[in-house]
Amino acid sequence: MKLLGSFSDPRAVQGAVDYLRTLGVESKLHSEDGRTVSVWVQENDLLTAQAIWQEFLDNPYHEKYSNASWQVGETDGVLKYQGTQLNLFQRFVRLNWLVQAVTIIALLVYISFYYFTPSAVFEALKFDINHPWSWLTPAFMHFGAVHLLFNLSWWVFLGNQIVNRAGFIILLSIFTVSALLSNWAQFLLVDENFGGLSGVVYAQMGFCWIYSYFNKDEQAILSKPMIGFMLVWMILGFTDVLFISMANWAHLVGLLTGMSLAAVMYQTSGKGTS
Repeated sequence: MKLLGSFSDPRAVQGAVDYLRTLGVESKLHSEDGRTVSVWVQENDLLTAQAIWQEFLDNPYHEKYSNASWQVGETDGVLKYQGTQLNLFQRFVRLNWLVQAVTIIALLVYISFYYFTPSAVFEALKFDINHPWSWLTPAFMHFGAVHLLFNLSWWVFLGNQIVNRAGFIILLSIFTVSALLSNWAQFLLVDENFGGLSGVVYAQMGFCWIYSYFNKDEQAILSKPMIGFMLVWMILGFTDVLFISMANWAHLVGLLTGMSLAAVMYQTSGKGTS
């Protein structure tokens, strides 16, 4: 057999392979690490498969691949996805370093509340207009396990999606700009008694929402019901009917920041010009 190519998203590759099968091209899959998957085809199918593979590389998340999986995909296929073949630690190690770093820092800050006086930790990291480094540090503070796990789950999932779809620089921009703007907004409009990665998470959500809107040929990152839930949750925070206190202005400014960055990226990429 001949090597057709490799790709770093096993689920996307499965769609391409299923699409090949609908065209009568059989293939074999191989992966050493559970992430990068190589596709092999018979030599007499190579020329046909190469043209199809190039189309896949140009737009790996086109709906025709997922549709093909519904038509011919098998639930007991030989390809083991990363989620079933690797444990959580191995999966985490393979994430982008920024996703890892933010996660680890947030965990360490949360643990520090149990090893030091909580008020001392908060005073060291809270927003202080006179210390520029503190304009970012509130994003790493979480005051409960649910708060921490909720934010980190979204940060890891959406961060990984953004890196794969738009690149590392975009994720770095989203984190830095949204953390700064959302923290400043919460401080100016309320006070300095806040913390959490929620402003950044809402920025990620806003970016993914608008990114998928502009790239309809790719599989949507977030479903409409999930986006609706997050928006309703944010609105409820402003009504003060919830049992918890939320940094509502940080959420709103984060959301608008992420949406704006997605729109700017679309315009500067050339896709937004006719």
